Amino acid sequence: MQLQLNNLPTYDTVGVLERVNRFCKRSIKKESKIEGLKLALSMVDLTTLEGKDTPGKVKQLCYKAMHPHDSLSDLPKVAAVCVYPSHVKLAKKSLKGSQINVASVATAFPSGQSSLNVKLEDTRFAVSEGADEIDMVISRGAFLSGEYSYVYDEIASIKEACGKAHLKVILETGELETLDKVRQASEIAMLAGADFIKTSTGKIQPAATLPVTYVMLDAIKDFYLKTGKMIGMKPAGGISNSKIALQYLVMLNEMLGQKWMTNDYFRFGASSLVNDLLMQLEKAVSGHYQSSNYFSKD
Repeated sequence: MQLQLNNLPTYDTVGVLERVNRFCKRSIKKESKIEGLKLALSMVDLTTLEGKDTPGKVKQLCYKAMHPHDSLSDLPKVAAVCVYPSHVKLAKKSLKGSQINVASVATAFPSGQSSLNVKLEDTRFAVSEGADEIDMVISRGAFLSGEYSYVYDEIASIKEACGKAHLKVILETGELETLDKVRQASEIAMLAGADFIKTSTGKIQPAATLPVTYVMLDAIKDFYLKTGKMIGMKPAGGISNSKIALQYLVMLNEMLGQKWMTNDYFRFGASSLVNDLLMQLEKAVSGHYQSSNYFSKD
């Protein structure tokens, strides 16, 4: 397909930083903070994507997803557990009956440096093993070379291979160089059929940042105003504490509104974030922090 990207906004980095800084200064009362922490927990894709992943680690992660902290009542479960395709079947079995989704990376994650046929087979295998969601990476080399139609066609092909599984498209924003290119890549992904757009693999620095997420949320807003279609957002990588997670939720609410304040349309790609959320919730309930030794290391 010959893809035209016309009339996209351009971004002044200083202006974006000033806008983001305002979100970070919002005051949140105790009751709202507790609800925000619980909401953030419900939005986490609890993730393990290491070459040393074992069946035992995947099982442990799935148990934690279902039982984040048994001493605290009324806690939501996380949204999904994200693993490599080879561990999807085990994760699906371990999470049976929990209503927690299984997400799987695919398409030669994290580099994306493979043929389309390999990427399609990778995707189809993950779906056949039971993946509810696929996190794919775009071909950044092609994008940065201006081959926008190639990137669009590849995403559209992966979307078709997903079948009923939702597709999250990872832009790897740390490699895209400018905020304007982040906007272009977001636009291509949404036009090609992405259900979510996602910042990062977590393997490249910088990963998720508030300015980059601001630009992607702005793209989602404009896309919704043009098409009426709601696209989800997933910042991933480097979001390790509750304070930052709440800043993301403030920005989400003020930019897109209450309809997006659900794990159907917003996710955090994280593991260490969960423990900090639980520590903050324990503090809110009991008045004191628990030692980190009370929480599993993911």
